[in-house]
Amino acid sequence: MSVDRVEATEDGETGRAAVGQSAVAGESVAATASVHTYPIAPGVRLNVRRGPGTNYQIVRVLPEGSRVPIYCQTPGTTVSGPYGTSNIWDNIDDGEYVSDAYVYTGSDGYVASRCG
Repeated sequence: MSVDRVEATEDGETGRAAVGQSAVAGESVAATASVHTYPIAPGVRLNVRRGPGTNYQIVRVLPEGSRVPIYCQTPGTTVSGPYGTSNIWDNIDDGEYVSDAYVYTGSDGYVASRCG
């Protein structure tokens, strides 16, 4: 696979991961806590947004093969992805969300507490 390949992300936009970007979102937080991480869909570079919806600003793009912690989950924009259609958004770091339709949690429902 070419390094220059660009993949579609959760809302059809494209993006590239920054060089040297961590493979795990919120790595510093996850390293100090016992938080389970989940893989994003294979072959996907996933948009991380400032809030739980496609209308929020993209703050970064996770590279293929990333795993993410899920600190809490909240409803937001409904998105269709490799793992179905869902309105659940996963909080992976302070003010950073990804669509649960792109994260393999093994469940179609909530696997973490609701964000409050």
